Amino acid sequence: MSNKVIHFEVQADDVSRAKEFYEKAFGWKISQAMSKEKGDPMDYWMLETGPREEPGISGGLYQRTPENPLHTYDCTILVEDIDKAVADVKANGGTILREKSLMEGIGWFAAGQDTEGNKFGLMQATDWKA
Repeated sequence: MSNKVIHFEVQADDVSRAKEFYEKAFGWKISQAMSKEKGDPMDYWMLETGPREEPGISGGLYQRTPENPLHTYDCTILVEDIDKAVADVKANGGTILREKSLMEGIGWFAAGQDTEGNKFGLMQATDWKA
């Protein structure tokens, strides 16, 4: 058994704002999987980051709670065009914390922050293959 990351989660102060950010900035499909109104223990949305037959993982989104105030999402998102991804992050209310820089033998990297304060990386691979 490997120790491969198989899922990630994003916590949000404003779930609607976070959903809009990830839908518009990255084209992710978001669907509600659990609902307090239906008797589930919490409201929870699935984040589908791309086709299942392609490499990568999908995740979940839920309301940040006072018991867990940390901003803990910190995964790297593989993008085709880092300049476009940086522009899309900025255009949709996110922040770029580290501008595009070349990581020799790997690709172009930038660090961002979503509308909820969660940090993430953006990677346009050059020599590295997923």
